[in-house]
Amino acid sequence: MRADLHTHTIYSDGKGTPEEVIINALNKGIGILSITDHDTFKGSLKALDFIKSNDPFRKNDFIFIIGNEVRTIDGDVLVLCREYPGTDSVPKSIPELLDWASMNNCVAVPAHPYDMLRHGIGDKVRRYKWHAVEVFNAGALPIFNWMAAKTARELGLPGLANSDAHVPDLVGITYTVFEIDDLTMESVFKALLNNRVNAITHYPGPELIIKRLSWSVKRRLRGINSLI
Repeated sequence: MRADLHTHTIYSDGKGTPEEVIINALNKGIGILSITDHDTFKGSLKALDFIKSNDPFRKNDFIFIIGNEVRTIDGDVLVLCREYPGTDSVPKSIPELLDWASMNNCVAVPAHPYDMLRHGIGDKVRRYKWHAVEVFNAGALPIFNWMAAKTARELGLPGLANSDAHVPDLVGITYTVFEIDDLTMESVFKALLNNRVNAITHYPGPELIIKRLSWSVKRRLRGINSLI
């Protein structure tokens, strides 16, 4: 089953609503999805409400994982949880975050770790015990993805490919194939922790790159205008 475990919505710096992200994921054949807004689970919670209130989505072969991209002191880390941990208050130091994740039935995955342009944690990937590594990010330069994949191989860690979509059209542009035993949350986490995953790597084409850059510029202009 295809998974995209790094996406964003209007609840952080994404363009689309949780509903739009889910619809685009299903249209791309994504069966396992996480919304990982920056430092909040709100996008994921809104997505769960949408799924529960719409029978067609509940009947699809579709598993939704609650997520959060935490901006730690050292850089960005994806936190993927079996259930909502009950708070947006997540530790910002990596050792405390890893302990917190274990206590809350979550896994911690360094996001675009070698992308120094976007708050990667760099070689701190090697310093701590992670559950997996994002080895391909559709928004990162090839050299950064190559470094992440090399490190994951050397450490024997599962590697994930994610879209990091901030625009709904980019959801599922790249993905990870999970070898799951059945359509359950527990089976997804079991596959991840047992390294039964395969990163399928694709970069977006020119049209999607333009959409991504256009949204990035608009978002930054909004931020500047709000300060004036």
